[in-house]
Amino acid sequence: MKIEEDIWYGNHWSKWLLAPLSITFAAITGCRRALFKSGIKASIKPSVPTIVVGNITVGGTGKTPLVVYLCEKLTAAGYKPGIISRGYGSKAPQYPYIVNSDSPVAHSGDEPFMLQQRTQCPLVISPVRTDAAAHLLANFDVDVIITDDGLQHYAMQRDIELIVIDGKRRLGNGHLLPMGPLREGPWRLDTADFVICNGGNGLAGELNMLLVAAPLRKVTNNAVATSDKSISMVAIAGIGNPQRFYTTLAQHDYVIEEHLSFPDHHAFTAAEIEQFAAGRTVIMTEKDAVKCQSFAQDNWYYLPVNASLDSDFLPQLLLKLKELTHDSGS
Repeated sequence: MKIEEDIWYGNHWSKWLLAPLSITFAAITGCRRALFKSGIKASIKPSVPTIVVGNITVGGTGKTPLVVYLCEKLTAAGYKPGIISRGYGSKAPQYPYIVNSDSPVAHSGDEPFMLQQRTQCPLVISPVRTDAAAHLLANFDVDVIITDDGLQHYAMQRDIELIVIDGKRRLGNGHLLPMGPLREGPWRLDTADFVICNGGNGLAGELNMLLVAAPLRKVTNNAVATSDKSISMVAIAGIGNPQRFYTTLAQHDYVIEEHLSFPDHHAFTAAEIEQFAAGRTVIMTEKDAVKCQSFAQDNWYYLPVNASLDSDFLPQLLLKLKELTHDSGS
């Protein structure tokens, strides 16, 4: 376990050495948020309802499967959603950048490419999310924007906020960076429209989300695999919370000999995976698979996951959207 895991999600004494930095961080971020909320610093409101999916902790909480869920459900309800993202790790030739099936993953970043492929929704990336939103609206017929991350990007106004928390790790030691894993204080949960607890066991007022594994697919061509679960595999993960992936594999009875974790958004090479795998069958996340497809071996697989939420979530969300649409048209 990395030292930050010991400090953030344990009770390591050394966290107190970081207290002065956390106080400074709190002052800076609090002041910045207040400037936007008061109107002293300008913020931009997109012309269509905007949903932000984010978190208040560092690391993966399950935002990406929730964005896929929202796109699928809103499309089924008759909406035309589009997605914007910062595109962390992307190296696009210019920004804003439209992500499609022809986009090199190096240009788009792993998460945006995977999201566009899964949802088939218009998707634009830019470090400046307001620019991404404007470009999306100028180039596509969308009537609702879904922002992948961006909860703390107060330069863009939002209509609905969804905060995702990890059901097991929750808020860690409850302290702000770098003393703890929080980008904003626990109070921020009270201001969101929905708090989604990934993994179930949500507290009062929270909605539960579970990640349900879909059939295994081949990294080389995305074909549904016929591999037997009893085959021993090695697992790799370059995501914010790799332990959640390994837990999912165990819960679905995959036999994992060994696993190897990399930093989030890691740029994999064939050599490093082949050296670790040594000819053994490899299983990875869907997000990692998009970066490995060009050099994948035939016995490399990925595990897609789908979000499943409490049954009362979608009706509540659709009602909020209907009210927003009615208000904007009146």
